[in-house]
Amino acid sequence: MKRQASLGILFLVVFVDLLGFGMVIPVMPIYAEHLGASEAATGWLSTGYSLMQFVFAPVWGRLSDRVGRRPVLLLSIAMTAVAFLLYGVATTFAVLLVSRLFAGAATANIAIAQAYVADVTPPEGRAKGMGMIGAAFGLGFVFGPAVGGLLASYSLSAPGLAAAALSAVNLVGAWFLLPEPTQHVAATRTRGRFRALLDELGKPGVRRILFIYFAVTVAFSAMEATYAFLALLHFGLAERHVGWVFAYIGVIVVLVQGGLIGPLTRRFGEKRLLVIGTLLQGVALAALPFAQGVPGLLLATAPLALGSGLASPSMMSLLSRLSRAEDQGGTLGIGQSAAALGRIVGPLSGTTSFAAWHAAPYLGGAVFMAMGAAVAASVSVPEKGGGGPSKGAVASAS
Repeated sequence: MKRQASLGILFLVVFVDLLGFGMVIPVMPIYAEHLGASEAATGWLSTGYSLMQFVFAPVWGRLSDRVGRRPVLLLSIAMTAVAFLLYGVATTFAVLLVSRLFAGAATANIAIAQAYVADVTPPEGRAKGMGMIGAAFGLGFVFGPAVGGLLASYSLSAPGLAAAALSAVNLVGAWFLLPEPTQHVAATRTRGRFRALLDELGKPGVRRILFIYFAVTVAFSAMEATYAFLALLHFGLAERHVGWVFAYIGVIVVLVQGGLIGPLTRRFGEKRLLVIGTLLQGVALAALPFAQGVPGLLLATAPLALGSGLASPSMMSLLSRLSRAEDQGGTLGIGQSAAALGRIVGPLSGTTSFAAWHAAPYLGGAVFMAMGAAVAASVSVPEKGGGGPSKGAVASAS
């Protein structure tokens, strides 16, 4: 069936893209210090990347609404390859920083991939499609850091060069194999880009989902920024063992988003899964700083991964269903901007509060998750339809 084939190809495109991204992340601070950066300056590599995502994600998404998903996705992959190449050949920290800023501007892949899913799936199957994107994302972060760490043992620039080559291969594969969704509804040219974005932001349901996305990302990224410190100080885990714990989280997320989210959505619906997912993450965050021993750490971490696996695709599915069919890319791009803003606020607030009290970012994150669950419970879900094609359109394309 054409729809399943397109989704399968999209899965591979996103997986390869995130595999390259995951390869450079673990060694990036060490690479920056090798190029003469201070520890404080290395933080700009992540902050600058997220700032560029915040600005450009809705722009790329809206452009894909106008000209199509495939050409913008191909352009994004090509720009990502250039950014990785620049990363690999950097001889100064300034060049390395420019490469990360360029990569942040180029990273439209997730929002466009989500819009692609919305184009080719009926509303009731959208959470499963979004879960597939999340599974590709998770697998990239499970295998990417391991491959990057291995390559870094030969050269600190090797992960960047390998990621550039991988992106080039990804571009060629996507060029020949990934079709434009036949169900894509082109955005009207009578509305400007910013007028369209303001129209979407005027919808209460869209605003609520964006707040949830921001709150959840703040809480989760604050945990990510301090987890290694907590694991070392409270549980005596070295950095390599923390990497295995993050792989453990990734495997659970992949299993949920890759296999369970479809049947769970049919049984409970996206709204209920979003509420449950955020609450599970809140409970896990509140428990983490008080867990006893490594088994307790793993036990407390499991609902965090499970909740993330449930909440993320449900959130994106709801955002897609609440937006206009011709504004899918732009609205989902705004969602990525909300997440990027959360990734700016979360690490800074997490590390600052952790220095004052080790439990602070986790208890604060639990509060943010509870707020997200409360807002999720108030979202009105469209009974029929939603953004994207109808059942008939999908059936005729299958």
